[in-house]
Amino acid sequence: MSEPASDAQPPPLLQAKGLVKGYRLGRREIPVLRGVSFEAGGGEFVALRGASGAGKSTLLHLLGALDTPDSGNIRLEGRDLSTCSPVELAAVRNHRVGFVFQAYHLLPELDAIENVCLPARIGRRNSRVVEGRARDLLGLVGLGARMEHRPYELSGGEQQRVAIARALINSPRLLLADEPTGNLDSQTGHEIIDLLIRLQAETRTTLIMATHDLEIASRAPRVHHLVDGVFA
Repeated sequence: MSEPASDAQPPPLLQAKGLVKGYRLGRREIPVLRGVSFEAGGGEFVALRGASGAGKSTLLHLLGALDTPDSGNIRLEGRDLSTCSPVELAAVRNHRVGFVFQAYHLLPELDAIENVCLPARIGRRNSRVVEGRARDLLGLVGLGARMEHRPYELSGGEQQRVAIARALINSPRLLLADEPTGNLDSQTGHEIIDLLIRLQAETRTTLIMATHDLEIASRAPRVHHLVDGVFA
């Protein structure tokens, strides 16, 4: 006799509850997040929209274990990040999360393929396998002919494509993009968003993207508006 089908939904890939974060400036405590709760499922695309200073970057840094909240907790794939040691958090950032930043953060002394390989080499993965995957990713982002070029030889849009390939090198479950078009002109920015959306759909990676741009945010099936450290 077969088991009845289960209607239970899988748990969210990412869960954040009651996140509070502030920074001290001299004698002043500057609140940034004031109790944010948030979740995202596997393969979901979510946009975080808000003006500059609303707390978008701070929230992404917390979700990606680049920083820790003053209170509240974050669970990634069911694991409470507050219980992880610094070494374990480094492993989470390296293996489970990919980051795409506004300013690219490519190492100028490395060429495109070396920049893409870097997170996997830090994770001590097989160098031959890593280089093959890096070549495949650079081909996917349209830079198959630019692999040996250094950042100063690439346009802003090309540098962001390298950064996207680098973010995907370890096949992360979670991809965080912080204003990925902020340093780009309008046409190049739209090309980058098209690329991110296509790759997210192909890889079924959960994509959380912070942007102040209403048009870009509207591309996501779900949008959260962050205003003064809370969701409006």
